Amino acid sequence: MTQFNEPREMIRNYIKTAYRGLRKNRGFTTINILGLALGLATCLLIILYVADELSYDRYNDKAGRIYRVNEDLKLGDNSVKYAVCMAPLAKTLIAEYPFVENATRLKNAGTSHVKKGALNISENHVAFADPSLFSVFTLPMINGNPASALVEPNSVVITETTAKKYFNSTNVVGKTLLFNDNTLCKVTGVIKDVPHTSHFNFDFFISMSSFPDSRSTEWLRSDYNTYVLLRDKSYAKQLESSFPALLEKFSGAQMKAQLNMSYADFEKQGSFFRLNLIPLTDIHLKSSLSGELAANGTTQYVYIFLLIAVFILLIACINFMNLSTARSANRAREVGVRKVLGSARKHLVAQFLTESVLVTVISTVLAFVIALFLLPLFNQLSGKELAINSTSMVWIVPSLIGIALFVGVLSGSYPAFYLSAFQPVDVLKGKLARGFKGGGLRSFFVVFQFSISIVLIIGTLVIYNQLNYIQTKNLGYNRSQVLIVKNVFELNNKAKLFKQKVKELPGVINATMTGFLPTSGFKSTAIYYKDASLSEKTSMFPQSWQVDADYVPTLNMKMATGRNFSKDMLTDSDGVVINQAAAKFLGFKDPLNSIIYRSVSSQHDLAHMKQYRILGVVKDFNFNSLHESVSPVILTLGDDNGALSIRVNTNNLSALMTQINAAWKDVNPNVQINYTFMDQDFDAIYRTEQRTGQIFIIFTALAIVIACLGLFGLAAYAAEQRTKEIGIRKVLGASVSAIAGMLSKDFIKLVGISILIASPLAWYFMNKWLEGFAYRINIQWWVLVLAGVAALLIAVITVSFQSIKAAVANPADSLKNE
Repeated sequence: MTQFNEPREMIRNYIKTAYRGLRKNRGFTTINILGLALGLATCLLIILYVADELSYDRYNDKAGRIYRVNEDLKLGDNSVKYAVCMAPLAKTLIAEYPFVENATRLKNAGTSHVKKGALNISENHVAFADPSLFSVFTLPMINGNPASALVEPNSVVITETTAKKYFNSTNVVGKTLLFNDNTLCKVTGVIKDVPHTSHFNFDFFISMSSFPDSRSTEWLRSDYNTYVLLRDKSYAKQLESSFPALLEKFSGAQMKAQLNMSYADFEKQGSFFRLNLIPLTDIHLKSSLSGELAANGTTQYVYIFLLIAVFILLIACINFMNLSTARSANRAREVGVRKVLGSARKHLVAQFLTESVLVTVISTVLAFVIALFLLPLFNQLSGKELAINSTSMVWIVPSLIGIALFVGVLSGSYPAFYLSAFQPVDVLKGKLARGFKGGGLRSFFVVFQFSISIVLIIGTLVIYNQLNYIQTKNLGYNRSQVLIVKNVFELNNKAKLFKQKVKELPGVINATMTGFLPTSGFKSTAIYYKDASLSEKTSMFPQSWQVDADYVPTLNMKMATGRNFSKDMLTDSDGVVINQAAAKFLGFKDPLNSIIYRSVSSQHDLAHMKQYRILGVVKDFNFNSLHESVSPVILTLGDDNGALSIRVNTNNLSALMTQINAAWKDVNPNVQINYTFMDQDFDAIYRTEQRTGQIFIIFTALAIVIACLGLFGLAAYAAEQRTKEIGIRKVLGASVSAIAGMLSKDFIKLVGISILIASPLAWYFMNKWLEGFAYRINIQWWVLVLAGVAALLIAVITVSFQSIKAAVANPADSLKNE
């Protein structure tokens, strides 16, 4: 029993001694614990973020066998990639291929208004869905039968939160909801809320049979997000390779009728019409196509944050080792005395390791508390719903324990094994100090730490400048002071009356009624031909937007040549206004009054083409993200009541908003107005970049703080090792500034080396990042210089504190101790 208790007692003594030693050196201990805790906390937050990004759609039980069908279309020199496919594809895949277990479709229904009492509530998460939705995706049903819930027309399945919002209960099967004041849908099921880690997040699933177009047999028009469930994922390549034959079989006749060529001829001329598969779990990070159901992330940012996490953890661990080394160096005499008194080497090793592990354990606990405290702020910053719960604790706790033990043993091993190896007589004679003068490894660590910090500083400056460029770039239209009423379509034939009332209000400069706006996701394409030959070689596949005569002036667009539509000229209904990109593509020497052709029928001949005369060319305007170049746009004159954009000029916006609301209620008192501002919609397009930039800045600041703690530790270490030298120099008349300069210059050299290494690396990687933007800044030389100067200043301030402290010390004390 006594033998059993001896190891336990020994461990207890190690911990007591370690605790006393740490208390005695509170300054070093605090810096050590705080630096490592900050690094671990930052690393934990980033890992939670990355884990969340990688977990999208994996909640589905059959996720490994679910694929979405995408479409690639190239017509002449125009190409586009879609996340949607043709209406009949899903049923055809089930009928044609035995290894397709099931297929289902989703179609975003856009904004709808749902009646709750006397109030119409605007809902943006509404979709049409096939009955097979619940057989493909894991969407547990609380009430209702998933097999039949979406079979009947005008049936709807809602989420648990939505049921409570409208009925204060989840037991609502059989009740009804009124959509857009004209469609009554019966609730046939209530499902659990769609997880936030889903690439779609709808609250209402209306039966696809309620939407007549879903029964279309057209193979040359794509509007439906289509998913297939394979019996085994190994069939994916087989299915993908069979798509060309499938398209030729089912779309060949329609292509012949509409384009006057066979599927084979279409491909021979360099055009193509292809389908491909993407795994469900890849959609969020690897897909950014036209027709996505939500804004997706990118693998690029996941890799960037993962690298930052690794770098910050490395910096924190290096700092911890440096500070541990610096602190242990002045314990040489303690080691010598203990060895003279009979302490075995293994006991000394155990003592040093115990102290190191104790500090890392305390740091790890503190890191967890810091991460827990900062998580709500991080969620707000990143737009996430991250949580540390019982599920995440399964991997968080073992990971933190593993890191604590690894870092503790690693950082404690150097001083433990090195110090304990010295003979007592050598230690007491001061030979230990000579052994610590080989600082190659520590110099490497300083260069490594500050290289990372400088890369992050340069990256932060580049991201900030690019985001600022996006915010200030001339987009070809003026998005400021434009109010967008998004649900004008609900006014039906009274929409024009509402527009007229609004235009008469003081403070309103102009208003245009159309859903086709540069900041909206509402897009439409059509095939146009340059001449009457209707050849595929002269074809064009531009954006085709229906607008009114007020469109160009309301958005402050500029005409490059020609004129805008006129309300007073009836013939303008057969005219078009094109952008510069379209004019360049068409290649007319003088585009004004030139004729272009557009098909208005499935018959592909001149008799079924509508002729349009080019009235003017508007200067290019950005209607996609600045990641993409401006593509051709053709504006036609017509009535589209998708939205009403109002340009205002008033210092009393709230009073004007009250008047606009009153005008709305005069026209339709039963519908709630839904509005936003164009600059807000524009900012939403770049929200991912903006959030990334903010997070990047915070992580950069943390990395610099942690790196400075390491530099602080090394400066302290250097000062301790040269105590006798400093004392002698002071006795011989050296000034404080001279001594401080002597102690600082070596570190300044190391930071200078870091600048030389980091600058070209940062320039290369940030240029790679900027290549993702069609419109981007050039990295200016001053960015690299500013980052280098900032790093030098940070290093000088950090090192100077310790250098001056050592320089002003009484030389009598240092020489007496020696």
